[in-house]
Amino acid sequence: MKKIRLEIIGLSSSHSQIGHYALVLGESNGNRRLPIIIGGGEAQAIALELENIKTNRPMTHDLIYNLARHFDINLVEVIINDLHEGIFYARLIMELDGEIHEIDSRPSDAVAIGVRFKVPIYTYESVLSEAGIVIEDDEEGGGTLGSEDSDFSLAEIEKSDPMEDEDPVPPSPKKKATASSPASKKRELDRLQKELDKALEGEDYEKAAKLRDEINQLGGE
Repeated sequence: MKKIRLEIIGLSSSHSQIGHYALVLGESNGNRRLPIIIGGGEAQAIALELENIKTNRPMTHDLIYNLARHFDINLVEVIINDLHEGIFYARLIMELDGEIHEIDSRPSDAVAIGVRFKVPIYTYESVLSEAGIVIEDDEEGGGTLGSEDSDFSLAEIEKSDPMEDEDPVPPSPKKKATASSPASKKRELDRLQKELDKALEGEDYEKAAKLRDEINQLGGE
C-alpha cells in the first residue's frame, strides 16, 4: 500500500473540547490536510521539541527517546495507518539489530516521539481520502509552528489542563444528515460546503472535519 508523506502544519486550540488541540498534518506533495484532535500534554510535547525548548528534567516522550537510544533502538518512521469509527491509529516502525518491529501507538504519542527522532511521518491514501480536507491554493495560511501568522501559542498550551485524547478525531455527528428530495439534498450540500469553506478560511480545522463528515454522509445517501 502506497505511503503518503505528511508534514506538521500547526497546532490550534479546540473550540469544543477544553484542553485539547488540533494537530494539523499536511500532505507533502499535495493540498490535503489531516486534522487530529489531541490532548494538551501531547500538544505541549510536540511543541517543545519543534521549538527546540529543553526542559530541566526529561518529559515522558523524552524518556522514551532516551531509553530507545540507550539500548540502540532506532525509530525508522511513523505511520498513521488506520481510521476506524472516528478514531485514528498509528504505528511506530522500530529497528533493533537489523530487525523491524511495529509498535501500536496513539497518533499524538507517535508524532511526539517521531519529532524527537526526526523521522518522517506517513499515512495511507485510504486514510487521507476518508479524513483529509482539501485546501485550495488561495486558502493556504495558518503557517507552521513558530511562524508569526500561526495561532499556536506554547503559553496557551501550558495554561491548559492536560487531558487524555480518548477520541483523537472529532466525533462523527450523532444525527445523520438527511434530505427529503434531490433538490433539498443539493441545497443542504451547498450549505454545508459553504460552511466548510468558511471554516477552512478561518483555520477552524476541527469544525471543518465535522462538516466534512456531514458532507460525506449526505453525499453517500
